[in-house]
Amino acid sequence: MPIIHLHDCPARPWKNGLGRTRELAVEPPGAGMDDFLWRVSVAEVDSAAPFSAFPGIDRVIVLLDGAGFTMALDDGRRHALTEPFAPFAFPGEAQVAIILAGGATRDFNLMTRRGRAQGKVSVWRDPVEGVIGPDTVLLYCARGRLRLDDAALDTGDAWVRPGAAPIRVRPEPGSTVLAVDVTRLE
Repeated sequence: MPIIHLHDCPARPWKNGLGRTRELAVEPPGAGMDDFLWRVSVAEVDSAAPFSAFPGIDRVIVLLDGAGFTMALDDGRRHALTEPFAPFAFPGEAQVAIILAGGATRDFNLMTRRGRAQGKVSVWRDPVEGVIGPDTVLLYCARGRLRLDDAALDTGDAWVRPGAAPIRVRPEPGSTVLAVDVTRLE
């Protein structure tokens, strides 16, 4: 099973150099910022630095821990990303300034290339045992423990689907899992 431990992923600068992120997975493997189909990472936000711009990319962000922040988008919208595990979608080309609600935070990010793929993040709180759907490409254990067919994810671990075979999940009580679904449009 392809398990990725967040602590093994090196912290790298954001595209704009004003923050840090840890890439969990990218499709196709080895793709860079200009040619990925989808990308999943965990960002560390410890200052009011603006987000990097990603033209042509759809983004979904989920607060993992910390007090969060308020996002001011260039279209006039404001979004308080202060509730853990509440996904928020926005266009990657948007200019986003933030105001921290407290100290440092960590957030989960899904990016998909618009027109080639659509993505969503579902939050499983106290999920039940079952088989994951065919479009699920990644599971991230945000809290607790999740057992798969022959492996287990602890908090901070991700699993990347290696193929189309059905996979059974067995979460432990109190777990929170982020499930990433990606549908190819081409």
